[in-house]
Amino acid sequence: MIRQQIEAKLRAAFEPFHLEVTDESYRHNVPAGSESHFKVVLVSDRFTGERFLTRHRAIYAVLSEELSATVHALALHTYTIKEWEGLQDTVPVSPPCRGAGITA
Repeated sequence: MIRQQIEAKLRAAFEPFHLEVTDESYRHNVPAGSESHFKVVLVSDRFTGERFLTRHRAIYAVLSEELSATVHALALHTYTIKEWEGLQDTVPVSPPCRGAGITA
Protein backbone atom coordinates (compact mmCIF):
# COMPACT_ATOMS: atom_id res chain seq x y z
CA MET A 1 0.00 0.00 0.00
CA ILE A 2 2.74 2.50 0.88
CA ARG A 3 4.63 1.61 -2.31
CA GLN A 4 1.57 2.40 -4.43
CA GLN A 5 1.01 5.64 -2.54
CA ILE A 6 4.61 6.71 -3.16
CA GLU A 7 4.36 5.77 -6.82
CA ALA A 8 1.10 7.69 -7.32
CA LYS A 9 2.45 10.85 -5.71
CA LEU A 10 5.69 10.75 -7.72
CA ARG A 11 3.81 10.16 -10.99
CA ALA A 12 1.55 13.13 -10.31
CA ALA A 13 4.39 15.45 -9.30
CA PHE A 14 7.09 14.55 -11.83
CA GLU A 15 5.35 12.98 -14.86
CA PRO A 16 8.21 10.49 -15.14
CA PHE A 17 9.60 8.94 -18.28
CA HIS A 18 10.52 5.97 -16.06
CA LEU A 19 9.62 5.19 -12.44
CA GLU A 20 10.46 2.23 -10.22
CA VAL A 21 9.49 2.09 -6.57
CA THR A 22 10.91 -0.99 -4.88
CA ASP A 23 10.08 -2.06 -1.34
CA GLU A 24 13.42 -3.20 0.09
CA SER A 25 12.18 -3.65 3.65
CA TYR A 26 12.80 -7.40 3.47
CA ARG A 27 16.54 -6.65 3.27
CA HIS A 28 16.49 -4.94 6.66
CA ASN A 29 16.03 -5.95 10.26
CA VAL A 30 12.33 -5.05 10.45
CA PRO A 31 9.20 -7.08 11.24
CA ALA A 32 7.72 -9.08 8.35
CA GLY A 33 5.30 -7.04 6.30
CA SER A 34 6.95 -3.74 7.14
CA GLU A 35 6.89 -1.12 4.41
CA SER A 36 9.68 1.09 5.65
CA HIS A 37 12.63 0.94 3.22
CA PHE A 38 12.26 1.90 -0.44
CA LYS A 39 14.40 2.46 -3.50
CA VAL A 40 13.12 4.96 -6.06
CA VAL A 41 14.41 5.28 -9.60
CA LEU A 42 12.87 8.39 -11.13
CA VAL A 43 13.64 9.60 -14.65
CA SER A 44 12.08 12.93 -15.55
CA ASP A 45 12.89 15.86 -17.78
CA ARG A 46 11.83 18.05 -14.86
CA PHE A 47 15.29 17.34 -13.45
CA THR A 48 17.07 19.00 -16.38
CA GLY A 49 19.51 21.58 -15.02
CA GLU A 50 18.86 20.56 -11.41
CA ARG A 51 21.52 19.32 -9.02
CA PHE A 52 20.94 15.96 -7.32
CA LEU A 53 20.36 17.69 -3.98
CA THR A 54 17.60 19.83 -5.50
CA ARG A 55 16.02 16.76 -7.11
CA HIS A 56 16.06 14.87 -3.81
CA ARG A 57 14.61 17.80 -1.88
CA ALA A 58 11.74 17.98 -4.37
CA ILE A 59 10.99 14.30 -3.80
CA TYR A 60 11.23 14.68 -0.03
CA ALA A 61 8.70 17.53 -0.22
CA VAL A 62 6.25 15.40 -2.22
CA LEU A 63 6.66 12.45 0.16
CA SER A 64 6.81 14.43 3.42
CA GLU A 65 3.77 12.65 4.87
CA GLU A 66 5.20 9.18 4.23
CA LEU A 67 8.65 10.16 5.48
CA SER A 68 7.27 11.52 8.74
CA ALA A 69 5.02 8.51 9.38
CA THR A 70 6.11 5.14 8.02
CA VAL A 71 9.09 5.36 5.66
CA HIS A 72 12.40 4.95 7.45
CA ALA A 73 14.75 4.90 4.45
CA LEU A 74 14.50 6.16 0.89
CA ALA A 75 17.27 5.43 -1.61
CA LEU A 76 16.90 7.89 -4.48
CA HIS A 77 18.27 7.52 -7.99
CA THR A 78 17.17 10.55 -10.01
CA TYR A 79 18.00 11.15 -13.66
CA THR A 80 17.09 13.18 -16.69
CA ILE A 81 16.16 11.17 -19.77
CA LYS A 82 19.59 11.93 -21.28
CA GLU A 83 21.38 10.73 -18.11
CA TRP A 84 19.21 7.60 -18.04
CA GLU A 85 20.03 6.77 -21.65
CA GLY A 86 23.73 7.11 -20.79
CA LEU A 87 23.31 4.51 -18.04
CA GLN A 88 21.74 2.04 -20.47
CA ASP A 89 18.83 1.51 -18.07
CA THR A 90 21.00 0.32 -15.18
CA VAL A 91 20.69 1.40 -11.57
CA PRO A 92 23.12 0.85 -8.69
CA VAL A 93 22.22 -2.06 -6.44
CA SER A 94 21.38 -1.10 -2.89
CA PRO A 95 24.02 -2.16 -0.36
CA PRO A 96 23.13 -4.76 2.25
CA CYS A 97 21.66 -3.47 5.48
CA ARG A 98 24.40 -3.03 8.07
CA GLY A 99 21.94 -3.72 10.88
CA ALA A 100 20.47 -6.92 9.47
CA GLY A 101 20.56 -9.74 11.93
CA ILE A 102 21.65 -7.58 14.86
CA THR A 103 19.80 -8.32 18.04
CA ALA A 104 19.86 -6.29 21.21
